[in-house]
Amino acid sequence: MGGFRLGSVLGFEIRIDYSWFIIFFLILWTFSFGVFPAVLPDLDAAVYFAMGLTGTLLFFASLLAHELSHSVVARRRDIPVEGITLFVFGGMAHTRMEAESPGDEFVIAGVGPLASLGIAVLFGAIGILAGAAGWPLPIAVVAQYLAFVNLALAVFNLLPGFPLDGGRLFRAAAWKYTGSLRKATRWASNGGKVLGYVLIALGLLQFFGGALLGGLWFVFIGWFVRTVAQAGFRQHVLRESLEGVKVKDLMAPEPVAVPGDTNLDEFVQQFIMDGRHRAYPVVGDQGVTGLVTLDRVRKAPRDEWSQRTVADIMKPRDDVEVASPDQPMTEILDRFGGAEGGRILVIQDGELLGIITRSDLSRWIERSEMLESS
Repeated sequence: MGGFRLGSVLGFEIRIDYSWFIIFFLILWTFSFGVFPAVLPDLDAAVYFAMGLTGTLLFFASLLAHELSHSVVARRRDIPVEGITLFVFGGMAHTRMEAESPGDEFVIAGVGPLASLGIAVLFGAIGILAGAAGWPLPIAVVAQYLAFVNLALAVFNLLPGFPLDGGRLFRAAAWKYTGSLRKATRWASNGGKVLGYVLIALGLLQFFGGALLGGLWFVFIGWFVRTVAQAGFRQHVLRESLEGVKVKDLMAPEPVAVPGDTNLDEFVQQFIMDGRHRAYPVVGDQGVTGLVTLDRVRKAPRDEWSQRTVADIMKPRDDVEVASPDQPMTEILDRFGGAEGGRILVIQDGELLGIITRSDLSRWIERSEMLESS
């Protein structure tokens, strides 16, 4: 998982992707200078900002609660959850495996919209209570608007397109009907792509109709849904083809390693220019000490290359993604996102046995698809 760690809730690690700040400030600006001034005119700018900041933080707390509901149910169904990441298009729970039955898939997917609906009811009740108790009007307005937003979120998530919860519900039903998870995933992914194109079309209509910001957001969301729907099916095929496969089955054995005392001039000439790769494991007297990449070399001043060694600029061993040879491949798939240079080192008892890259995964899925179509 990318980004930085925010903390832990109910035993689930919460991370924030750097793209999240885009949507955070956009929503803050929309609430503070658009929504709340239109609902309650003639208030001080500081009040609008306080309403906007409160509404934005509570909105993302609602998204987090939505993802937590998925994670809690998944954990109760014995599906390991690595954590939750908030990013530009909302939130995502990261699981190490897919549901093992249509029933599990249906329950895990269905709890999300129910959670959003429950949150909408809660904020609606707070808005009514605030009005009845004579609390300051901004409190009631923020609560009522959050009730509306969470209700809209619940309805939107029920649309039958993967990766939305509605798409997962549809996949569960199709899985139950056909008995094939792959076929069900293909249908749900196709539904997600169609939904994405519809949202893009609606966004373009809004954009050329004068609603520039709203139109752009529909286009971006539609593009995201279409992209993730397409990637979701490919990810499922990859996971399915990797069932029972160990890291040692895909790794490139006996990888070329760089001695830590090699200066950068020698490294560039012998390994980058005359070699085949852009990243190499670094070894020393104590075995593997880190990973050096072309990008790290480029950040070093060129006039220092003859004095500096790869050990000076490498990513230390403790920060490098590592796997054991007998580890299931399905357990390390999601770790490629945080692997520098797209490489995971295969180490056992301190000895470097191999290396595995995204290219190895691509070749595996290509051969798997060719065998299936033959």
